[in-house]
Amino acid sequence: MKQVTIYDIAKEAKVSVATVSRVLNDTAPVKGSTRAKIEELIQKYNFQPNAMARSLLKKETGIIGVIVPDLTNPFFPEVFAGAEEEAQQSGHTFLLSNSIGDYAKESEYLSIMREKRVDGVIFLGGRINLKNCDEHLVQELVQHASVIPTVLVNGGLRNTNLIRVATDESVGTALAVRHLIELGHTEIGFIGGESHMTTTSIKLRAFRKTMKDEGLEIRDNWLLPDSFSIDSGKRQMLKLLEMEERPTAVFCVNDYTAIGAIKAATEAGLTIPTDMSIVGFDDIPLAHHFIPELTTVSQQAHELGRMAVQVLKAIMKKEKVKQLTSLAPQLIVRQSTGARSGQKKVSSN
Repeated sequence: MKQVTIYDIAKEAKVSVATVSRVLNDTAPVKGSTRAKIEELIQKYNFQPNAMARSLLKKETGIIGVIVPDLTNPFFPEVFAGAEEEAQQSGHTFLLSNSIGDYAKESEYLSIMREKRVDGVIFLGGRINLKNCDEHLVQELVQHASVIPTVLVNGGLRNTNLIRVATDESVGTALAVRHLIELGHTEIGFIGGESHMTTTSIKLRAFRKTMKDEGLEIRDNWLLPDSFSIDSGKRQMLKLLEMEERPTAVFCVNDYTAIGAIKAATEAGLTIPTDMSIVGFDDIPLAHHFIPELTTVSQQAHELGRMAVQVLKAIMKKEKVKQLTSLAPQLIVRQSTGARSGQKKVSSN
């Protein structure tokens, strides 16, 4: 049996394909008698337009491309969950790509997304988090964004006008460090993060500024960038513990490094937070279930994903949007931080 197409419906109803499309998508008024005739034929043939036909008619695919750097990091699936929730409201689906932090893979996925004619792209991690990104990688993304609406999440590229949605990591770092200071800690270390990544430099700069503003000494040998993994947190904590003098509190660049730091400190015989307070960043699901439960800074990952799609849809509709949409982070106080041993909590008033 021949498959009925939108052209067959239009021919039998003696109307244009555009009129049938308006009835199917309810995008514009159609004369009552004409609409009734078309709907009768749709029901008669049990007609359902496929995605390809719909995309040709509307010049849209209903697909949003998403590039993430590491699906094994719980932060990114949480952002994606928020994006998915928002996209479902407009009937969009996703083409999800995991670049594993490989810039060549990012380029490959960008090319595939153009071939698939996605309606828009949400880009996380990778090149947009580099302090000094190669110019050809910058221009590739700029050129792509000139063709397909694109939103960068928690990153950016210098000297471009690319649209960004981000949580203010500088404010989040200040919240965490001031929390430790309010608990009586004056000797504070910094663990984790790769030095060539902007997320590390933003947090380290905010850490230094907050300490300076509070009149506290910054010990360079207590500032230990490395990477973003649990193993990194363990390695750098062990370095701190081997020092003749060590801090009473540590700010970690993310929750993974904080978990590693806690493991190393606990295995060395310390009690957290009695002997040392540790604070993370991101508020991944594991932070609430780890023992001790992790004090951390929430980037509002779910809301970040929702906001990214909202901004992307606005661009797709050719609405004017701000170059940067910023979300406020939140300090989540749990069990891994406490008053400095022998001291009462200092009032924040």
